[in-house]
Order: sequence, then structure tokens, then C-alpha cells
Amino acid sequence: LDLAYQAGRRGGTAPAWISATNEIAVDAFLEGLMPWTGIAEVNEELLELHDGGAAESLDAVLDADTRARAAARQKIHGSI
Repeated sequence: LDLAYQAGRRGGTAPAWISATNEIAVDAFLEGLMPWTGIAEVNEELLELHDGGAAESLDAVLDADTRARAAARQKIHGSI
């Protein structure tokens, strides 16, 4: 929950970013790809990769969501 608050304080597209990484991390946990504690680890590491983009439009938010999901998948599958 603290990471969600951190994302909110950062503003911009950070809340969308952390929401997307969390969804992918939870899915990976449910699929048995990582332990429960891995969810927070993935989210924390990937929040640091957020570029600080502004949420100036729906397209900007959707782009952040797409990039966050890709980064989470790469992290979980060992590419980052």
C-alpha cells in the first residue's frame, strides 16, 4: 500500500504505472512464477523505472500502462 501512496505523491502517470505493474506481478504470483513477497519487490523496483511522465491525456496514461506491463513481464521473466 505504501508504494501506491508513493506513486500518488509522485503524480503524473505513476499511479497508472504502479497499478499495471501490480496486476502483472499478482498474475505471476497466482501462476506460481514467484513468491508472494515478490509482488512488492517487483513493484518497488519498477516504480523506480517510471519516467515521471505527466498524465496530460488518456493516451499518456494508457502508454504508461502499456510500458509498465511490458517492464513487469520482462522483470518477472528475467530480462531486467
